[in-house]
Amino acid sequence: MAICPRYGVEPAMKTIRLAPVLFATLLLAACAGKPVPDWQVNAKDATERASNAYLTGNTRVADQEFLYARNEVTRTGRIDLLARVELTRCAAQVASLVLDDCTGFEKLRLDAPAAEVAYANYLAGKVQSSEIAQLPAQHRAVAGASSDNAAASAMLSIEDPLSRLVAAGVLLQGKRASPAVISAAVETASAQGWRRPLLAWLGVQAMRAEQAGDMAEALRLRRKMTLVEGSK
Repeated sequence: MAICPRYGVEPAMKTIRLAPVLFATLLLAACAGKPVPDWQVNAKDATERASNAYLTGNTRVADQEFLYARNEVTRTGRIDLLARVELTRCAAQVASLVLDDCTGFEKLRLDAPAAEVAYANYLAGKVQSSEIAQLPAQHRAVAGASSDNAAASAMLSIEDPLSRLVAAGVLLQGKRASPAVISAAVETASAQGWRRPLLAWLGVQAMRAEQAGDMAEALRLRRKMTLVEGSK
């Protein structure tokens, strides 16, 4: 379904798939019958470029684009939208198994809306049952799963590639990632050509093969990682 075709917003659907926490709100504003403000278009484009650059392993470009997106949103004074930019960055990190604190969001936590706090807690593996309803729809079943098998099934059913990798990262962080989850994460990152998460998830597979004493498989995976690293 086209969204606001009069103002050329339909291409933003690609960004919604990458960063649903941020741009659903922006597009609702765009559809109010007025042209899209420059800051909105700039923030959308910069966040999309930043996410793609990060996932493909270009940290310098990702940092520049996230900073630009942050600056564009900051001039609106909207804490909620600024929090979503920071959460978009942290979601890409979780998808790539960079499980550090979401420091940009934590500076905003006190004033952030409940939905953003819930998503931040989910990314950190600390979401509470009372917060699940506040999460983006595709993550609710993963967060509310009563067993590892149910969590894996919920993760595998997520259609959006980035959201699927984020869910896999959350499960791994909570020590709930089955071999099926890890394999699906590898396949997802490979299909998208996302070097950074692919290397991270191949590393998990190689480590598990080593722990299981399957050195032939571990060496095969390490050779594959070398191949991916050489694609820079």
